[in-house]
Amino acid sequence: MVNIRPKTLSATVVLLAVAMIVLSSGNSPAGSPGQFDADDFLKKYFWREVITLSPPKRPKIVLVLSGGGARGLSHIGVLKVFQEEDIPIDGIAGTSVGALVGGLYCSGLDVEKIEIMAEEIGWTSLTNISPPSIVGMIVADKLFSSENMEKYIAEKIGNKQFHELKIPFACVATDLKTGERIIFREGDVAGAVRASATIPGVFSPAEYRHRKLVDGGVVANIPVDLAKMLSADIIVVVDISADFTKYSTANMLLVLNQSIYIQSSLLSTEALKQADVVINPRVGDVSAYELWRGRECIDAGVIAARKAMPKLKKLIMDRTFQWLLKQG
Repeated sequence: MVNIRPKTLSATVVLLAVAMIVLSSGNSPAGSPGQFDADDFLKKYFWREVITLSPPKRPKIVLVLSGGGARGLSHIGVLKVFQEEDIPIDGIAGTSVGALVGGLYCSGLDVEKIEIMAEEIGWTSLTNISPPSIVGMIVADKLFSSENMEKYIAEKIGNKQFHELKIPFACVATDLKTGERIIFREGDVAGAVRASATIPGVFSPAEYRHRKLVDGGVVANIPVDLAKMLSADIIVVVDISADFTKYSTANMLLVLNQSIYIQSSLLSTEALKQADVVINPRVGDVSAYELWRGRECIDAGVIAARKAMPKLKKLIMDRTFQWLLKQG
């Protein structure tokens, strides 16, 4: 195939569109042997050209990775499919586990490596949860620490700052005293991700510039406005919310978890209306704490992302086609 430079692409697309109309108006019966499918040919050809372009010659695509504890490991499956399908990612906005996965990926870690990490990860590697700390929580009302999470992330990506990331990234946490949303787009990545994923009432708040920060899911579990800050033209949300009415409230941790679900569910309804494409991994029966079900969640992410691919590709091509025609 002739390699067509982006500056000549718009004229080429118009010619191909005309060719498609002519070819598709032939008299061959639909589905007959050897029939040329002009529409399919044009789509495949145009897609191969579109993915070679960079913004602003094509729409800027930003992923929004929501919070949800262990269910968020399905984000890894979504990233796998994006990589397999050559879908460009121009930015990632995340909350809680979405911030964790997004931060790792934007740092340049290969998705296969992140997948291996997910299979190895456990609460003991991210927190100080242990028999003594559990006793301390019960007897002395002492919360767990998420400090190990920050160390774990820094070990994997180094002491990267936001401006050093390979893909633009933003995440959100909550100021426990004021209820403000704290948006991270600069500074230390590991510390920001830790703050975004610190579950209130379970883990001690993360200290940041004299603030006490907890999980971003309290105020923005699906931070679509962060995607807009990253100049998104197409917002793709990975929604891992669950039906909170089906979860147990048998102990303190589960009660706290349920409270966050209820709050985030109300906020997420409005946020989802602003998405161009929503990917829904089927992980509703996975508790936020069931990290051992990581493989199941990753597979669910793969299935959901593949299902969404036709709609996403069509949207990318339609937007690009419209822009190229405007440019002449």
